[in-house]
Amino acid sequence: MVNNLNNDVIVKNDPSVMNAITIDCVIFGFDKGSLEVLLIQHGEGISKGKWGLPGGWINKKESIDNAAHRLLYELTALDHIYLEQLKAFGNPDRFPLRRVITIGYYALIKREDYSIQPGFTASDAKWYKINQIPDLIYDHSEILTYSLKHLRDRVRQAPIGFNLLPEKFTLLQLMHLYEEILGIEMDKSNFRRKILHMKLLVALDEKQQDVSHRAAKLYKFDSEIYTKLTEKGFNFEF
Repeated sequence: MVNNLNNDVIVKNDPSVMNAITIDCVIFGFDKGSLEVLLIQHGEGISKGKWGLPGGWINKKESIDNAAHRLLYELTALDHIYLEQLKAFGNPDRFPLRRVITIGYYALIKREDYSIQPGFTASDAKWYKINQIPDLIYDHSEILTYSLKHLRDRVRQAPIGFNLLPEKFTLLQLMHLYEEILGIEMDKSNFRRKILHMKLLVALDEKQQDVSHRAAKLYKFDSEIYTKLTEKGFNFEF
């Protein structure tokens, strides 16, 4: 018998559910210059009405990765997203009713490319700015904090941030993206010198259109150049 309460499930002799193991997904979105995280509101169970990360139980005959994608789709309608596994969170007291270990995943997406819709046991699904997160259930704040640190480390070590910008962008737009994700303020001149020194950008013979201020030069990221440079031993380090 299973009381289907998403992360609040109580499992009693049900062979279709892997006992005491769950998935929790941290989905970061970037939209209009802001870093956000996707949260769901629980529609039932002991955490009804409260907010948390999308997640739930792993089925017995299901791989961990498949479970992460299934749960994310059932709860938010997000599909075809590259999810990276973080680690297991296993504090004995993280779940109030029993010992439950959860496996964390995270992703960084461009919000405008996806639409969300709550489903399954979620009564609502909503994007929250990273500095406006409500109180979260269980240890989800800890999982989010760990994921944000991991994201910031990844952004410094690989050019994943470029995927969040339009194909053509200004250096100021790129700097603001890094400022938002890293949570720091950068010096414009130092940023420009450092990013251009990497030689990963192609300067275009184009400038911004329809702007009230002085139009800035446009650039684009060249993934082929990045691949060739890494083959020669180049390390992206920001």
